[in-house]
Formats: sequence, structure tokens, C-alpha cells
Amino acid sequence: MTDPNFIILYVNSPANSTVFYEDLLGKKPIEESPTFAMFALGSGVMLGLWSKHTVEPAAIATAGCGELAFAVASNDMVNAMHADWSGRGLTTLQAPTDMDFGYTFVALDPDGHRLRVFAPSAR
Repeated sequence: MTDPNFIILYVNSPANSTVFYEDLLGKKPIEESPTFAMFALGSGVMLGLWSKHTVEPAAIATAGCGELAFAVASNDMVNAMHADWSGRGLTTLQAPTDMDFGYTFVALDPDGHRLRVFAPSAR
């Protein structure tokens, strides 16, 4: 079986979401149209932003039903990213906190998709 290598988020405005993710990820999309944009991530995974108004078949899910997770190496990196993202105006849904899987915080993108940053617990 093949592993998934493409994440698609349904967004209200691909143009606005593209600007947001360009700034957040520090890279330009490799593909862009009025209804879709795609970013190539360093891991090899692709991130697509598709207009929720034009996706076929029509999507019935609402924003906030899933998360993009960013694993980092340390609690200090979690705190630094939280400070950076807060400074950019991202809404924090969960402040940095210890959980059973590690130290984490959750922010929201403009469409309400969850963005989790975490430093995994040592096992």
C-alpha cells in the first residue's frame, strides 16, 4: 500500500490562504490558480489549498475537523514558534502546555484549520 503524500485543505479563498501559508512556511507555492494552490514541503509531502466552493465532489466537512502537525525538536522551539505565530496575529486555541504525547500548542489558520506544534515526549 502507498503512504499518503498529499494533504488538501478546503479554504474559503485560495488567494488569501496562499498568502498566509507563504508567510507561515517561508516558501512560495509550486502551483497556483484562482481555485487551488500547492506547496511542496521539505518532507516530500504536498500541501494543497482548494476552494471549498469549487471542490468536486462538494465537501461537507467544516473547518477545524483536522490538524496540520509540526513536530519540532524541543520545548524551547515550541515556545519560540508560539511567540512568532502570536506575533503574526494567529489565534491561539491552546497555549503551550504539557500533554501525554509532548509539549504543544495549537493555533488556527484563516479558515479555522488547526495548526499544532509539538515537541514529542521522550519515550
